[in-house]
Amino acid sequence: MTPARRQTFVYLCLIALLCARAVDGQTTPTVETIAGGLDTPWALDFAPDGRIFLSERAGRIRVIENGKLHAEPWMTLEVAAVGEAGLLGLAVDPQFARNGYVYVAYSYRNPNSPLRNRLVRLREDAKTNKGVVDKILIDDVRGANNHDGGRVKFGADGKLYWTMGDAQTTRYAQNLKSLNGKILRLNADGSVPADNPFTGSFVYSYGHRNPQGLAWQPGSGRLFATEHGPSGFQGCCRDEVNFIEPGKNYGWPEIRGDESKDGIVAPLIHAGTSETWAPAGATFVSHGPWAGSLLFTGLRGQTLYRLIFDPANSPKVEKLERHLVRQFGRLRDVIEGPDQGLYLLTSNRDGRGSPAPQDDRVLRLRFK
Repeated sequence: MTPARRQTFVYLCLIALLCARAVDGQTTPTVETIAGGLDTPWALDFAPDGRIFLSERAGRIRVIENGKLHAEPWMTLEVAAVGEAGLLGLAVDPQFARNGYVYVAYSYRNPNSPLRNRLVRLREDAKTNKGVVDKILIDDVRGANNHDGGRVKFGADGKLYWTMGDAQTTRYAQNLKSLNGKILRLNADGSVPADNPFTGSFVYSYGHRNPQGLAWQPGSGRLFATEHGPSGFQGCCRDEVNFIEPGKNYGWPEIRGDESKDGIVAPLIHAGTSETWAPAGATFVSHGPWAGSLLFTGLRGQTLYRLIFDPANSPKVEKLERHLVRQFGRLRDVIEGPDQGLYLLTSNRDGRGSPAPQDDRVLRLRFK
């Protein structure tokens, strides 16, 4: 290669590198720690006044205000924090400024009884700014050390949704008389919506193993859910993302992965037979370079997954991207904040991770 050609080659390489960095700068977020020193945070949500409410699996509800974590919990609940059970999902009422309601799901144990799961409505006391129990909405749902579901979110329709795992008993998922292995839908006062698919029942969809994430697509209002696939003697991997429609059967334990069966809905995408996502929280992004995509966190996968849909044929999946791979350990939840930042929870103190000195943490991702 002549000196002139070598100089031209180097010049072109530098231009390509600079262009790649420019493109990467548009699609790679910066990451900062908002709060640390937490113990297995499970879910977070924003109040209208900007406060962040989050649950810790041991039973504490914590508040971050003006960028600082309050030293004292907003409320502490008596829970059974064993295995995957404990204080799980949390959702702030859309009308919180008027009613002060926060909804949480947790596992508990009465003396000499198996684990149970409960969904309750809490209320902020105006005098103390602390939480008190307002109403038990659903009670006595069978629990177990694993597979308690636990995600609580308000849907695009204004209804409250609660994911419930099969409590390590596969037959519950196909039994419409059981609330286990289901996605449940209710009114905010705990009553059954008149338009639920099964009259008088909280059941919205069934045939789930351990659904962990819920997200509604802006515009269409479509509901998507993440779900843990089989493990151990049941097989491996095949974690799922499902498009949820009312009254549909999502197959557990009748089908897995690419299998099919009449009357059963197969997943939009699954992890395959050699990779485990262990998917948890999910959210749609409405701003920035990732707008329109579905994000979900991975526990075993230790990754933030970005699902891109075919714009001409949604909800068909076009691409799956992986971000923050093994940078922060196990990731439990993700939501988009009112500041357009993406907020994540690590879950390295849940007994299955390797905690760093600041763990567990609330992370914020932002694009420049």
